[in-house]
Amino acid sequence: MFEELRELMTEQRNPRTMDLDSKSIREILEIINREDERVARAVAEEIPNIERAVEVIVEALGHGGRLIYVGAGTSGRLGVLDAAECPPTFGTSLDMIQGVIAGGYGALVRAQEGAEDRAEEGEAELIARGVGERDIVVGIAASRRTPFVLGALAKARELGARTVYLCSNPSPTADIEADIVIAPLVGPEVIMGSTRMKAATAQKMVLNMLTTTSMVRLGKVYENMMVDLQATSQKLTERSKRVLMIVTGVSYDDAARMLDLAGGSVKTAIIMIKKNLGRSEAEALLREADGFVGKALARAGEMQ
Repeated sequence: MFEELRELMTEQRNPRTMDLDSKSIREILEIINREDERVARAVAEEIPNIERAVEVIVEALGHGGRLIYVGAGTSGRLGVLDAAECPPTFGTSLDMIQGVIAGGYGALVRAQEGAEDRAEEGEAELIARGVGERDIVVGIAASRRTPFVLGALAKARELGARTVYLCSNPSPTADIEADIVIAPLVGPEVIMGSTRMKAATAQKMVLNMLTTTSMVRLGKVYENMMVDLQATSQKLTERSKRVLMIVTGVSYDDAARMLDLAGGSVKTAIIMIKKNLGRSEAEALLREADGFVGKALARAGEMQ
């Protein structure tokens, strides 16, 4: 393991930060910022692979499958975070997008470093979730060698699921067995081996791209607004009203009233207002349009 670790890009010393401990606070901050500027460029280089992954995710979710992130440490926390944010933002079910972290949910708030070394536990997590051929499993590991993640990916392939590997290191010996590899090469960290920095930032950017683009392609967004959000808090309730006001031009009070008539569905309320339809008619149009508001509005226009 020592030899393998020594060869990883993220474990190299960064020549641009060799004298970090002699710098002022301002200089350290500027160095970190300059290194962070490299992250977006590294992610941009991977857009073709991210595109392939999104295509697979959309296909899986569109046919009743699930997106399951698997990671350890910072990588695992980012996967759980992205999964947790999808239900309130895009109205997904709780099981459609899941996050699995080595060491369980306790590892979200307290590091459990040894948990990442147990490949068999990664395998067991997928078995427990009944992963199958309709699902897609995304392994996340900055180092590209985390046993928990590799074990989960191997089991996912055995169970017939599609697989994606998100990492920050090129393979020095052999290719990872995954259908798609996304590897934004951000280079050595500001502090040697601290992959909670640039590598994690790249991972967060990629995860944002995967789920956001997939949700757009699944009809969860109208123009550039979230219209399938769940009004589970005062903020989200008010955002629902504001979206409806922007799209249709109605007043605040009318937006609140129409949302109530639409059962809290922003999508349904948009169709009801713009096409002067009842709730059942608007819902039927949305079903025919596979949930896309734009397509439903066009369909209603053809019928009038």
